[in-house]
Amino acid sequence: MSGTSSPEAVKKLLENMQSDLRALSLECKKKFPPVKEAIVLCFRLHFTKDNITNNTAAATVRQVVTVVFERMVAEDERHRDIIEQPVLVQGNSNRRSVSTLKPCAKDAYMLFQDLCQLVNADAPYWLVGMTEMTRTFGLELLESVLNDFPQVFLQHQEFSFLLKERVCPLVIKLFSPNIKFRQGSSTSSSPAPVEKPYFPICMRLLRVVSVLIKQFYSLLVTECEIFLSLLVKFLDADKPQWLRAVAVESIHRFCVQPQLLRSFCQSYDMKQHSTKVFRDIVNALGSFIQSLFLVPPTGNPATSNQAGNNNLGGSVSAPANSGMVGIGGGVTLLPAFEYRGTWIPILTITVQGSAKATYLEMLDKVEPPTIPEGYAMSVAFHCLLDLVRGITSMIEGELGEVETECQTTTEEGSSPTQSTEQQDLQSTSDQMDKEIVSRAVWEEMVNACWCGLLAALSLLLDASTDEAATENILKAELTMAALCGRLGLVTSRDAFITAICKGSLPPHYALTVLNTTTAATLSSKSYSVQGQSVMMISPSSESHQQVVAVGQPLAVQPQGTVMLTSKNIQCMRTLLNLAHCHGAVLGTSWQLVLATLQHLVWILGLKPSSGGALKPGRAVEGPSTVLTTAVMTDLPVISNILSRLFESSQYLDDVSLHHLINALCSLSLEAMDMAYGNNKEPSLFAVAKLLETGLVNMHRIEILWRPLTGHLLEVCQHPNSRMREWGAEALTSLIKAGLTFNHDPPLSQNQRLQLLLLNPLKEMSNINHPDIRLKQLECVLQILQSQGDSLGPGWPLVLGVMGAIRNDQGESLIRTAFQCLQLVVTDFLPTMPCTCLQIVVDVAGSFGLHNQELNISLTSIGLLWNISDYFFQRGETIEKELNKEEAAQQKQAEEKGVVLNRPFHPAPPFDCLWLCLYAKLGELCVDPRPAVRKSAGQTLFSTIGAHGTLLQHSTWHTVIWKVLFHLLDRVRESSTTADKEKIESGGGNILIHHSRDTAEKQWAETWVLTLAGVARIFNTRRYLLQPLGDFSRAWDVLLDHIQSAALSKNNEVSLAALKSFQEILQIVSPVRDSDKPETPPVVNVPVPVLIGPISGMSRPFVRTDSIGEKLGRYSSSEPPIVTDELEDLNLWWAAWNTWYRIGSESTKPPITFDKLTFIPSQPFLTALIQIFPALYQHIKTGFNMDDLQKLGVILHSAISVPISSDASPFILPSYTEAVLTSLQEAVLTALDVLQKAICVGPENMQIMYPAIFDQLLAFVEFSCKPPQYGQLETKHIANAKYNQIQLFAPAEWVALNYVPFAERSLEVVVDLYQKTACHKAVVNEKVLQNIIKTLRVPLSLKYSCPSESTWKLAVSSLLRVLSIGLPVARQHASSGKFDSMWPELANTFEDFLFTKSIPPDNLSIQEFQRNENIDVEVVQLISNEILPYANFIPKEFVGQIMTMLNKGSIHSQSSSFTEAEIDIRLREEFSKMCFETLLQFSFSNKVTTPQEGYISRMALSVLLKRSQDVLHRYIEDERLSGKCPLPRQQVTEIIFVLKAVSTLIDSLKKTQPENVDGNTWAQVIALYPTLVECITCSSSEVCSALKEALVPFKDFMQPPASRVQNGES
Repeated sequence: MSGTSSPEAVKKLLENMQSDLRALSLECKKKFPPVKEAIVLCFRLHFTKDNITNNTAAATVRQVVTVVFERMVAEDERHRDIIEQPVLVQGNSNRRSVSTLKPCAKDAYMLFQDLCQLVNADAPYWLVGMTEMTRTFGLELLESVLNDFPQVFLQHQEFSFLLKERVCPLVIKLFSPNIKFRQGSSTSSSPAPVEKPYFPICMRLLRVVSVLIKQFYSLLVTECEIFLSLLVKFLDADKPQWLRAVAVESIHRFCVQPQLLRSFCQSYDMKQHSTKVFRDIVNALGSFIQSLFLVPPTGNPATSNQAGNNNLGGSVSAPANSGMVGIGGGVTLLPAFEYRGTWIPILTITVQGSAKATYLEMLDKVEPPTIPEGYAMSVAFHCLLDLVRGITSMIEGELGEVETECQTTTEEGSSPTQSTEQQDLQSTSDQMDKEIVSRAVWEEMVNACWCGLLAALSLLLDASTDEAATENILKAELTMAALCGRLGLVTSRDAFITAICKGSLPPHYALTVLNTTTAATLSSKSYSVQGQSVMMISPSSESHQQVVAVGQPLAVQPQGTVMLTSKNIQCMRTLLNLAHCHGAVLGTSWQLVLATLQHLVWILGLKPSSGGALKPGRAVEGPSTVLTTAVMTDLPVISNILSRLFESSQYLDDVSLHHLINALCSLSLEAMDMAYGNNKEPSLFAVAKLLETGLVNMHRIEILWRPLTGHLLEVCQHPNSRMREWGAEALTSLIKAGLTFNHDPPLSQNQRLQLLLLNPLKEMSNINHPDIRLKQLECVLQILQSQGDSLGPGWPLVLGVMGAIRNDQGESLIRTAFQCLQLVVTDFLPTMPCTCLQIVVDVAGSFGLHNQELNISLTSIGLLWNISDYFFQRGETIEKELNKEEAAQQKQAEEKGVVLNRPFHPAPPFDCLWLCLYAKLGELCVDPRPAVRKSAGQTLFSTIGAHGTLLQHSTWHTVIWKVLFHLLDRVRESSTTADKEKIESGGGNILIHHSRDTAEKQWAETWVLTLAGVARIFNTRRYLLQPLGDFSRAWDVLLDHIQSAALSKNNEVSLAALKSFQEILQIVSPVRDSDKPETPPVVNVPVPVLIGPISGMSRPFVRTDSIGEKLGRYSSSEPPIVTDELEDLNLWWAAWNTWYRIGSESTKPPITFDKLTFIPSQPFLTALIQIFPALYQHIKTGFNMDDLQKLGVILHSAISVPISSDASPFILPSYTEAVLTSLQEAVLTALDVLQKAICVGPENMQIMYPAIFDQLLAFVEFSCKPPQYGQLETKHIANAKYNQIQLFAPAEWVALNYVPFAERSLEVVVDLYQKTACHKAVVNEKVLQNIIKTLRVPLSLKYSCPSESTWKLAVSSLLRVLSIGLPVARQHASSGKFDSMWPELANTFEDFLFTKSIPPDNLSIQEFQRNENIDVEVVQLISNEILPYANFIPKEFVGQIMTMLNKGSIHSQSSSFTEAEIDIRLREEFSKMCFETLLQFSFSNKVTTPQEGYISRMALSVLLKRSQDVLHRYIEDERLSGKCPLPRQQVTEIIFVLKAVSTLIDSLKKTQPENVDGNTWAQVIALYPTLVECITCSSSEVCSALKEALVPFKDFMQPPASRVQNGES
């Protein structure tokens, strides 16, 4: 056809051809017309100058080519059923060997081959006549064939061969200009100019490559590797923009085909020496995206690729390009990426998941189009998203299938209808292999792509300014993280998670937080760095992000504030989502997630509330936290998601749960480290979330309990109080929740779990912070209130917590703990195991010892009493249970071969319980505080008193030795060493009474109480104690205690000791029925039967089980055990020895005296002496003289003790009253008891009489000479009394008024003597003489006696004694036993009748006369009882008496009399009596013995001598006095003498002359001259008396007789 033909003609021709072709295509199914020419013709028409022709021809060519291939397909269809032997292609050695092909196939083959030739600019083989051909058209035709008829190439080896041999080399060749070209390199090293890439060809080549890879990848593995590598190269920054754009579009096509990507990975990345194509694609995309941001604004291409890599995270140092940031208000509203000033809009290109290209479809463009800004970026962005979506959904789908297969296999395996095992194993192993292969591919894919993906996504996330884009990026990161997690690829998983975390936190804050977290080290350095970087606003694109919150950074030294943008919040939500949905695969990266959440929560100011949920904190807590309303509404949602996140932990498997717990723990450890050393608000996120996690996982609490509580216990020890508080809150909440949770099996059947749950509560006791202990105790209180009844084996732990409170832990703690204990004692004793009762006792006791709060101590003692009551009431049950438990423990111990060790072994367990109680009370009895001691002491003795009967008999041994005596020892020791300093006040404003104002006095009270208590037990429980075997030793110890107390230098103690002594002495041996001890009243007590022999230690009765019987055990009708008499006697003698030691020690006078000298009090001495009579009753059989001596010493010393003048008004009767003090009464009573005992006692006892007399006489002497107490100076009582007026005078010691006592003693002596005068001992021991000797003292003192009554009593006593004693003395005159008595008696008379003491001036006449009568009585006694029996009496004595009478017969006068008194003061009656007695005995007519005559002669000569003396003296005085009259008394005396002379002469005359001695007459006559001399006297009275006296002399006027006669007479 010539070129001149008109276009219309051509068009016509072409239309005809097209219709022919249609016909042809219909025909071709039947025959094979030649198509070659038609095709050639069309080609040639295509290249005419006319556009219309060209286009029509092109369309026709396309149709023809399609028809050719359709024919071939139809041919294949027809022949498909005929199975023919395929002819093997001999290695395809001959390229043109198509002999095996069918006709249509041959045509298609030839056509395709020629198309390749033409595109390669070679001559065609088949289409002969072709002259020209454009590459663009050829490539389009190739692409359409490959795209429309892939099965042709896949089914026919010949065609495959063409692909390999012709198409691929052609494509590679055509690509070369694109590969070599570098944009912007103007000069080239090679001399030849580099061919420029040509857009139409390049674009079409890429389309061909896309088809090749998509359709024939399996045939062209190696070739595809080259194509893909080329594609990757086209993305380089030095390639033209359009080339990069189409390359990206091509890559996008693969990215939406995950299976294809999988094949790449399997074929290349997983082969050893192959290019890592898949990885390169992903990395190339990343680099491509990076390079887009790094395009230099100046057009300078020198920015290398590395810069982008380095700055992926957004480096801190790069300065913000402020010019770019302020791009303008309107622009930034577009969705875009912005990074370091480069602003790239995001265009919407394709629907998600499809790769719709723009530039690959521009087949009509010859020049490269201008690429709109952001297009390449948007495509690349979608590539990434589709790649992630495809890979993850594919792998997760396959993973899911594998897992379900595994499950079904397991289920089948477990079903009863199973196939043979071998088949099973076979299928399982196949499955395993398959899974292993698949897993390898999945892992390789992820490992290949994650780095590139992460780099690109992180950059985009940083740059994104659009919420939707951000969401997509985050979703991609999240799905990748989850996938890595599921595949167990830890590094990649953590990397993605880190990226999300980074996005959640403020920019530079993120780096430090995450670096430190990943390194898991928290050095303070990193924090200080963080503190500084916090201040900088991010240099990347963050500056125009909407800031939605400003808060405090969580740092050791927070400086300034940090800002959270909406993107941070978006990232946070993604993070929450990740943790919520994929918690199971997070593993160790929980730490990253939680660390980030913690920081965010902190910046947002969320604070933990009850149960661990986080709630927005109050503004007060973080003053610098500023939240926009947008976030304010979000906060509750975030808080909710956070809580749900931890709630969902209940669905995690155990391993994941442990990862979560570990992460929370290490997070908490970091928070703890940060909180050290400052008291700022710590981050409580981790603790709160640990609590939340624990609460929702209660159903499997066992697996996480130990790590969880172990960590919380550490938190509880933190120095920061807020941190501690939350640690304790979390721990106690968990324990309470754990105990109330409905476990399966229930806690009551799972003791191990219960103990596990309670154990941390016990561990809290090791923490010293009081706030923690308070929480702990509040928890205990709540547990008791809610779970108290079901604690069971947990009781020891709970009680241990209360008991662990120490004294120094503050009052409120102790009070709370004590509340718990009170609750236990009041409500829970019956529900707890009996083995815990001992712990309750210990704990209650320990509260008693706390000295913070006195009331608690006292109340705890009350609790111990309540506990003892409980023991008493529930005795049987407790005992049975304890015995059972004991048996079990014993068995265990035997199996293990160890000895069972418990306190107070081997006592029975129930008794041990009592003993523990007693021991606890015993400890409290020696508490430093007096009130506690008092209360404990009273409780201890009450308990032993009330409940002691429950104890086994042998246990009493322990009670006595280990409890009571041990207590006494300690009290004694404390009392003796107590401080004597005065205590000013008892704390607060309490005033202390003076009797308790020193520690010593306070301890004294305790000693008193304790000793009394022990003595009472000895008294009331004697019938129990005596059979114990070592009772006598116990008795000795008790006596020793009584002794040391009695001798203590404290009046209160010593007196009480004696009271105790008295108490134990009232004990009667339990021998007869009537002596039985009192026991509580018992109703219908059955008599237990005695079993077996009764030995000292074993119990005599069957152990019965009613309390009544127990009480009646010792009051049954069986007589109690009789102790042997001898032993009993020994006990009493021990008591006597103690009494003696107390008496002698306490009454012994001290050697020196000063203000502090201790002198025993009167009540003490009284009590001491009062003990003797009772004691004596028991020992009288063996009481001998020595003992009496000892007693005497004590009585004497006791009486001698003076009293303090302070006390005297209370003890002493007033001086005038003659009353005895009680001590004196007691002394006399003691002697009375003795005397009565001697009286009825055997003969040998009567030798004790004299000793008793001696004792009494010693007391009589006190009337005149009070006893001396050592060297102590005592005042007379009257003076002392006067002294009391001086209030502040120091106390003085006052001697008692001993007169009444001495007088009473004297009366006793007289009475006793009346009874005993004739006793041999009394005679032999000269008792009478001693009495007289003693009486001589008061008698001689007479008026000088302290009391007038004394000498009067002495006289009357003397008279009574003599009236009894003289006859006895006369009886024993011959034995000489009384010889020494007479002179004593004479002296006594002498001293009394002629006393040297002067009567007091105020003595009345009546008194004087009464006294004179007493003297007269004495003379009468002499005349009646002594002189008549002169022949039994020594001569000297009679002479003394005569002299005395003589002396008395003449007036004895006192020179002190005034004249007026003389007449009365002269004892005329007395003188008269003396004289008469003298006369009577001068002329007694019946002289039967020479002795009597002797008395008369003596009496006369004495009388006459006396008269002579008086007369002489009178004459002398008269002469000297001159005119002065003589004193009245002298005149009276001379008158009396003159009267006496006349009387005498009268008497002599009346007497028988033979009875009168011649000497007597001579003496009488010798008086005469003297009388005559008196005549001159001036006194008329004297003269008249003289006259009377001279008259009788007339009888002597007789003539003198012869000498001889006179001489004879």
